[in-house]
Amino acid sequence: MKVEIYADVLCPWCYIGKRRLAAALESITNRASVEIAWRSYELAPEEGRDPGPTAAEAMAGWWGAQAPDRIARIQALGAAEGLELNLHLARPVNTFDAHRLCRLAADRGSADRMMERLLRAYHSEGLNVADPQVLQRLGEEAGLDAARVRAVLIGDEYAEQVRADRRRAAEYGVTSVPSLVIDGGPPVPGVQPASELRRLLERSLTG
Repeated sequence: MKVEIYADVLCPWCYIGKRRLAAALESITNRASVEIAWRSYELAPEEGRDPGPTAAEAMAGWWGAQAPDRIARIQALGAAEGLELNLHLARPVNTFDAHRLCRLAADRGSADRMMERLLRAYHSEGLNVADPQVLQRLGEEAGLDAARVRAVLIGDEYAEQVRADRRRAAEYGVTSVPSLVIDGGPPVPGVQPASELRRLLERSLTG
């Protein structure tokens, strides 16, 4: 069974969903039969590489007076999964190169580790995940070869794969992240409780 996860580094729900999916996968019987594929879905392709307002400030612009309560809820749900979501520290930037780095990692069987490092860097550490020097370090910390990371970041390798993911998302009807596409079926929310994700995966495994 193939589970495609459409996600973006900027999304705190993707970090929460990643933890919940991991918990669900740990508890199913046939874990070895489940293939996980991370797919690129840029939430803010118009963003530049230079950080601007924080995520919390952006949310205040979207939600107005409701923003403090919504931010607190996101942080509380993250904390319940063992995550420190510093929305007052994280600053949205372009994630195209971060997604390209994940594609490089996928070719080496370490996409999950790369995505984990990127999510922690952005949401917990407030790092600029569009900065080539930051991405170089994060790629190496995720176990990638330094020379290969450098070559990818200074060129356009994996660019078409990232764009193809967005086209594929549109074909499936993905409109939000995190979304799961299981064996080519309709997208389902990827931030459900771990117990619900487990039931979903087990139903799919048993047909």
